[in-house]
Amino acid sequence: MSTEFLWYIPNQVEPGHRGDNTQAGHNSLETLTRQALALEQNGWTGALIGAGWGRPDTFTVATALAARTTTFEPLIAIRPGYWRPANFAASAAALDHLTGGRVRVNIVSGKDDLAAYGDTDGDQANRYARTQEFLQLVRKLWTEENVTYRGEHFHVENSTIGPRIETRPGRPHPKLYFGGASEAAEKVAAAEADVQLFWGETLDGVAERIDRLEALSRQIDRQHAPLEYGLRITTFVRDTTEQAWKEAEEKVAQMAARQREQGAPESLAQNPHRRSAVGQQRLLDLASRGEVLDDNLYTTPGKVGGGGAATTWLVGSAEDVAKSLRKYEDLGISHFVLSDTPYLPEIERQGSQLLPLLRG
Repeated sequence: MSTEFLWYIPNQVEPGHRGDNTQAGHNSLETLTRQALALEQNGWTGALIGAGWGRPDTFTVATALAARTTTFEPLIAIRPGYWRPANFAASAAALDHLTGGRVRVNIVSGKDDLAAYGDTDGDQANRYARTQEFLQLVRKLWTEENVTYRGEHFHVENSTIGPRIETRPGRPHPKLYFGGASEAAEKVAAAEADVQLFWGETLDGVAERIDRLEALSRQIDRQHAPLEYGLRITTFVRDTTEQAWKEAEEKVAQMAARQREQGAPESLAQNPHRRSAVGQQRLLDLASRGEVLDDNLYTTPGKVGGGGAATTWLVGSAEDVAKSLRKYEDLGISHFVLSDTPYLPEIERQGSQLLPLLRG
């Protein structure tokens, strides 16, 4: 299995996401296309495009960027409830056809502003049961004809989508990525996902979760190809180890100052549901074990407002960070979704400095 390296493209209404350069037209087609083209030119496979109510629609952004590029593969984050499975399966199949097989999908089940787009907020068990049906039905619609499916949450009768998904070597359909660290989420991943994405946990934390997911896959008699694993993390790379740590500490000090001014963690405040997520709490808890874990996993950002992939950072020279990422690869990680801000300069820096070490 080859290892793949993707980036992150922010589709945000407000500028300055996670310390990005504040500029006019930060989410214009021209600005986002520059990032996608830079990813192509600097050796990246593609990029995750995040989802959330109140942000530009992810599928629309992905479609526009795919039309402006030739090899860029969007990893499109979508939510069951926001999408009905048959509608989504048809839309993704059409985009996959038009792009020659460049679509990837990240299923998100964490809480959002559900009422704003007409969804309802069930408990965790209900939410993940619906997600499991969504994954089952989308996969069936991509691989079978005349699908009849009667689940608790979704129903279709004699449904066939067109154009059909074209089977490609090692890829019967667009890969289905999935995140979540709760017991309910891991059961869904073990049964139905193609790739389980982890946040930037320690090596022992990732190893523990892989062992548990492998055991779950055997226990439930998984019916698909073996589950693959991915890591979504901030990589803070500079020319030397000393420069990286100096600038990382300066950036954290700036984050702490903004937090004091605002009275609330900035990035967590953007999604007030995130703090209650099991995976997010696992990351925040790492700070109690130390400021720096493993060789260079920096936990302090999570204490001063960093959330999601920005909660922990791998800090160092390109050689330092590549060494750490290879340790995750040795555990079984084969999909890496990396990023740092400002996004465009870091696409180029890490593409020229970090990727050659990882691919070499």
